[in-house]
Amino acid sequence: GSTGLHPDFGSGLWNGAPIGIPFSVVCGSQSKVPIVFRSNSYDGNYGNESDPGPYPIPLNAPVEGNGNGDSHVLTVDLENAKLYELYNATQVGSGWEASSGAVFDLKSNAKRTEGWTSADAAGLPILPCLLRYDEVASGTVDHCIRFTLSKPKVYKGYVYPALHKVNGTGSLGSSLPMGAKLRLKSSFDISTYPKNIQVILTAMKNYGIILADIGSDMFISGAPDSRWNDTELQLLKNIKASDFEVIAMGAIK
Repeated sequence: GSTGLHPDFGSGLWNGAPIGIPFSVVCGSQSKVPIVFRSNSYDGNYGNESDPGPYPIPLNAPVEGNGNGDSHVLTVDLENAKLYELYNATQVGSGWEASSGAVFDLKSNAKRTEGWTSADAAGLPILPCLLRYDEVASGTVDHCIRFTLSKPKVYKGYVYPALHKVNGTGSLGSSLPMGAKLRLKSSFDISTYPKNIQVILTAMKNYGIILADIGSDMFISGAPDSRWNDTELQLLKNIKASDFEVIAMGAIK
């Protein structure tokens, strides 16, 4: 309960890479390139749970961590309203290699195959749950926010809208399944925080944060942007897990 939120995004660099999960935006004429699903020293091959290529991902698309760690690659085709996401990705030759990949039709609420991973452990799309500077600056964040927990805090199961479970080591009642949502308590006073932080905290009251992956405890995700005020973002660490409540869940799969 005493663990604070940690903004896993910001401006500037961390270990030489932009802080957060970057994404690229393309038009409908963007050339599609081959996607090869494979294992490597970082993780396995989940090609049997992935949507096959080709994907319209530019060969120079930004890679999370500049290729260190989860190495997510996210690309949205605005004209065709489709989202393409890769996990553990590397640009090779005329295309990309990755451990897994998923395609989401942004005009549909249809679920992917149940039991499949995506570029995220919960089988969810990543981009819609990232905090992005432009939306925060506009004054409204109208979606839940992605967050992570370590394996001992994760139960081996999932609840909708998640579709995939991971090998969490937590027990039922003291840990959360993939897809679980926490909501900042309505009684939590946000009035003393700067405007942009109030926008983020309001979203946490209205839409909550959603468990999407294994990682560090209470790390919330966003896209890197030079306009983030890192000093302000550090104030999020004052908000503790105990300031949240668990939103009632459906059946755990």
